[in-house]
This record gives sequence, structure tokens and C-alpha cells, in this order.
Amino acid sequence: MRSLVFVLLIGAAFATEDDKIVGGYECTPYSQPHQVSLNSGYHFCGGSLVNENWVVSAAHCYKSRVEVRMGEHNIKVNEGTEHIHQLLPCHPPPQYTPTLNQYVQPVALPTSCAPAGTMCKVLAGATPDNKLQCLDLPILSDKDCDNSIPGMITDAMFCAGYLEGGKDSCQGDSGGPVVCNGELQGVVSWGYGCAEKNHPGVYAKVCIFNDWLERTMASY
Repeated sequence: MRSLVFVLLIGAAFATEDDKIVGGYECTPYSQPHQVSLNSGYHFCGGSLVNENWVVSAAHCYKSRVEVRMGEHNIKVNEGTEHIHQLLPCHPPPQYTPTLNQYVQPVALPTSCAPAGTMCKVLAGATPDNKLQCLDLPILSDKDCDNSIPGMITDAMFCAGYLEGGKDSCQGDSGGPVVCNGELQGVVSWGYGCAEKNHPGVYAKVCIFNDWLERTMASY
């Protein structure tokens, strides 16, 4: 693995102390092989494997020393499926490539931006039982997104969720993937509280970073 790609340039400014997905369900074990757990003695963020050498996460997940864990379902149990790599982002890239198999597989970058109404799957590893959680959410319209958090939404963001509340990603899910129709459309970013009415989660819009991602990955 050559490096981490931190695609999101905004912080989790409005996150609450809650650290787990709300309204989700346990994923079928090993059904999300692109999911990555970022650790620094504990799981602190998620990420997405996008090819053999690169992980996409959020800017506010950056740490100088990161343990990248792939092939996990229960992050507290040695299941024999894990690939674990100590990554030092500020140092020259190590010559390491994870073995791709049924437990470790990249997710495709988007070919276009997903429209409002598209159903997506949000993933989270920060749960009470330490097992990977899934959450199915629709992308909201730009109008609903802007109205929910006035003045805070940029072209690099989108909202997903239900305006009535009850289902949402939370602080411990930061950096994790939002996958729509098999493509990485979003990165878990921030929100005003967790699962609150009229305050859906806000996600980095990966499709607008495609050119930058391709240039960055090609430069190494």
C-alpha cells in the first residue's frame, strides 16, 4: 500500500459525542471487502480500498501513524482474514501491496455523480459489538440538503438520509464509504447531531474528486 488518500477537506465540526451508526444492521460478514479500519491503538475512522495501493478516507482522519486493517468483520477478534499494515503517511511509501482475495477487494470510483433518490450503503465499524454495520440511505436533493443546514453545504458535499431522522452515520464512522450501485460516491464526513430530524448526514462527494484522485495515484 503506497499511501492514504485524504479526499475530504472539511472537518467533523458538528459531530456529537455519539460514535456509532444509528438505525443500521450488522452487515453480512465479509460482504464489504473494500471497507478499511484505521487504527491508532483503537478504531478511529473508516476508509475505502480503491485499488491495490490506495485507501480513500477523510482529511480529519489524518494521523502521522496509522494501522490499516483490511478484511475485518469484528475488529476485536482475530478472524484469520485480516490484512494489517503499519502506514507512516509522512515517510517514503513502503513497497507493500495487500493480497486481493474474497476478503480484501477494491471498490470502484464513480463514473458519474449519483442523482437524488439513489439508495446507498453506508458502512461503520464503531459499534458496541465491534462488528461491521451497514446502513441504507437515499441521496437527498440539493434543495433538501441546503435547507437542512443553511449556508454550510458546498458543491463538494451531498446529504443522505431521512428528514424525519432515525437513521444516520455518526462521529466514529468518519472516513467510511458511501457506496451506491457498486461505486464509491461518498465519504462519511459530518452532521449536525446524529439521526436528528431535519439534519441528515453530510458526505464528501467523491465524483468531483475523480480527476484529482487519478492524478494523485498516477504520480507515485
